Amino acid sequence: MRWLLISSIVFVGSAISLAKGPKFTDIKSAGIDYGIQGEYVGLLKTKQGAQKYGLQLIALGNHHFRVVGYRGGLPGAGWNGKGPAQVQADVELMAGRLVFEGDQRRGVLQDGRLLIDLGPDGTNDGELKRVVRQSPTLGKADPKAMVLFDGKDAAQFEGGRMTKDGLLMEGTRSQKKFQSHHLHIEFQLPFQPEDRGQGRGNSGIYVQGRYEVQMLDSFGLAGKHNECGGIYEVKDPDLNMCFPPLTWQTYDIAFTAAVFDEAGKLTHPARITVRHNGVLVHDNVELPRDRSTRAAPLKPGPQPGPIYLQNHGCPVRYRNIWVVETR
Repeated sequence: MRWLLISSIVFVGSAISLAKGPKFTDIKSAGIDYGIQGEYVGLLKTKQGAQKYGLQLIALGNHHFRVVGYRGGLPGAGWNGKGPAQVQADVELMAGRLVFEGDQRRGVLQDGRLLIDLGPDGTNDGELKRVVRQSPTLGKADPKAMVLFDGKDAAQFEGGRMTKDGLLMEGTRSQKKFQSHHLHIEFQLPFQPEDRGQGRGNSGIYVQGRYEVQMLDSFGLAGKHNECGGIYEVKDPDLNMCFPPLTWQTYDIAFTAAVFDEAGKLTHPARITVRHNGVLVHDNVELPRDRSTRAAPLKPGPQPGPIYLQNHGCPVRYRNIWVVETR
């Protein structure tokens, strides 16, 4: 399917005007575009029979959207990242509807339903319905874990700040320092429809205060090292598993600390495995021997290090943070 841009915007009966660069941290105040943005999935008729398709609709501010579609389903749920996305287009909201047109297909999104037809005869070719996915590790616990944050207080974090509804705020590090460990963290990215790139929901978790797993609203993007799930400046995630902003997401990280001999010489580099929203995106990746991530609190060395949550000027929120030390 190839979609083309429908020009001009006509939005009747509404005076919604978003300020430049707003940062929304709750769904109620996020506006109409947030209710349209999201993931859609369903079956479409093709010459080969019914096929599953997934679509991600990304809000860009002022009723503009980016569409990315996938033959086989959504990333991690039918589409495995092999080959390019099947649909990519920019569209606008028109009288409460988003309309996509291509050489042979036409799609209309209204009231949470994306209807596809074959053109002149108007035959319904299928329907994609809006879905809200949830990480299978959301709310996960481990009886052996050291709980760093459970919403009661931020005492386990240096200068830790909490929101009124009991969420940890960005820009803090754990009091406790760690060597090898398993880490679970849940995070929520803000909705910043008018921002782009690294200014859109940016934070990061620095494992051992040295190696950053990026947090960023990269919903619908290609999935690079500096996007959500990436090991910053080291490796792209195997699949972009970023959910839409304001959706709770999870990282489950297995970290093996670097080993140094008595003379301080590195004998075994650090390694990391990352699951993003339950999907393996890094499998036992060797981390750099001679450097930490740029802006990391600690340089490479044998000392244990904290869990550091970066403040990059965006209101990212965290909950259910725990660690199981493995060595």
